[in-house]
Amino acid sequence: MTANRLQKSQGNKHFGKSNSRQINLQTAQERTYKFLVEIVHKWSPEDVLKEFKLLFIDCLDSVDLNSAPSIYAMFYENNEQEFRHTLKRCCYIIVNNWDSQRKHKYIKELVELFVNYKIKIWAAESGSNQINIYQKWLINFVNSNDYEELRLFALRHKEENKGHWTNRYTTYLLVAQSFDKNNPKEQQEAALKLSKQMKDKFKFELAMYIARSQSAKSSETRYRNPTILGDNVLHLIKTIVLKKGAFSHENLANIFLRQTQNQSFKLFKDSLQKYLIFSVERQDFVETLKQQLSDKISPWKKEYDEQTISKELLLRTCNRVIDCLTTEKGREPSQLFVLLLSQGHPLTLVVVLLKVILICQNARSHLEIRMADLIGYYDNYPEDECQWVINFIEIFNITFAIYAENVEYNLINMKQDEQTSQPMVNLDAYRVFSQLKVDALRRGDGGMGGQGDKETGGTRVIFDF
Repeated sequence: MTANRLQKSQGNKHFGKSNSRQINLQTAQERTYKFLVEIVHKWSPEDVLKEFKLLFIDCLDSVDLNSAPSIYAMFYENNEQEFRHTLKRCCYIIVNNWDSQRKHKYIKELVELFVNYKIKIWAAESGSNQINIYQKWLINFVNSNDYEELRLFALRHKEENKGHWTNRYTTYLLVAQSFDKNNPKEQQEAALKLSKQMKDKFKFELAMYIARSQSAKSSETRYRNPTILGDNVLHLIKTIVLKKGAFSHENLANIFLRQTQNQSFKLFKDSLQKYLIFSVERQDFVETLKQQLSDKISPWKKEYDEQTISKELLLRTCNRVIDCLTTEKGREPSQLFVLLLSQGHPLTLVVVLLKVILICQNARSHLEIRMADLIGYYDNYPEDECQWVINFIEIFNITFAIYAENVEYNLINMKQDEQTSQPMVNLDAYRVFSQLKVDALRRGDGGMGGQGDKETGGTRVIFDF
């Protein structure tokens, strides 16, 4: 079915205004989506691109002033918002299919179709008022946040360190897309899939970098550092992994959940604040955090104070704490976020956020959406003015990769015979080992595409060389 056949199936070769008013918009949209699904499965990517361009772009070059381009005539009431939704869904139908077929370079070509035509539009305007309106719609789309979201799928294979600094943190912007109910379902699905792929890629590259960097053959088999923190990142990773054993973050989270499962909501809020500041070493940070959380959490939802804590209240409370620690209104950093980071303790703030997620995994998506909000807020600032924020995000990425559900990190003392009674741990004497957990191996991939040396008998993969 070509574009002309699509037009005929919708009832007219060239829709006039009177006939357009009789078209059921939803039916016409569904036919368009079905048409694109059909050709993206059967046609070559080159032919799909040509057809898409014919439907949405080339038709605006019409010299027939008495007719409207067919795809646009569905929106006879000048409903630009409905046009935008239709165009987005058409784009993501193609993006989803090409991504599953690993035809990533054509996704980039699809995105660039609009930019190339934008230049052409500005060069010459049509004499048709109706077509001028449609051209304006297309220009508005290219200048919109919707198009910026689409561009993220074309940027996926570019070097993260090139371009704007926010390109390195695309995964959080994608998570925000995937949970935005105003987006077409195809966009939500594509964004969720790509964000997971990017997270898994980072986890795998971090594990491989750690293994290679500690190997005697590291100079021969250097592996890319997925962070921008340099080789000093190894010391940071050891510091994060050091918090294991009986007082590990996971164990403390489990203890907290057991001890509070039958508490009233009022008591739970008090217990939560004590849990979050427990074992925080910096006293100035503790006092600041304690006071701010008390002001924000204790009086919150007092009407539920006598109720027993439930999963729903746990989630809502954890989301509230996340807002207090990041961005309360979803538009600008919270006072607590700026205050805590200005004191120069990003790792401590990240650990507090981690402790929230360890007691409520369902709050993870809300946290990542808030990370996207922070990135969006600082997007207009140059990189040299955002180093403190960038440092926080990098540490956040590393910490949550280390505590991911399918990867386990451990420290092993390589010089146990040299131990002394000194209270400070000599991190240089330790090596970090990363491994896939048993459940991940049984699934066959561990979220890392099956990479690594899988031993027999259900043993775990150790990324150490």
